[in-house]
Amino acid sequence: MNRILAAIGLVLTLALAAPAPGHAQDALAAAKAAGQIGERPDGLVGAVTGAPASAAQLADQVNAQRMARYQEIAKSNGTSVDKVQALAGQQLIERTPAGLYVLSGGRWVRK
Repeated sequence: MNRILAAIGLVLTLALAAPAPGHAQDALAAAKAAGQIGERPDGLVGAVTGAPASAAQLADQVNAQRMARYQEIAKSNGTSVDKVQALAGQQLIERTPAGLYVLSGGRWVRK
């Protein structure tokens, strides 16, 4: 389990530090700051209720990238993608600054 946590931590550090193709990371940060996208407990992002369609499209793009990384981590550590997602989701929500949205109990709330 510690190997999985270390792998997820490394992936998250790289994902947050390195710009994604098409500057998706910059767009994600802007959408989060605008209250349009939030972190989910499953390690994915979602469009906050009332967000424009472009937020949902961005969330889909980011989630495809995240899922590819989660699958790689799961495969290399001999665990399930669900476990990787749960650990990543916990870490991402913990790292979410106050005032941004997270999904909690099925509802979007400001942290």
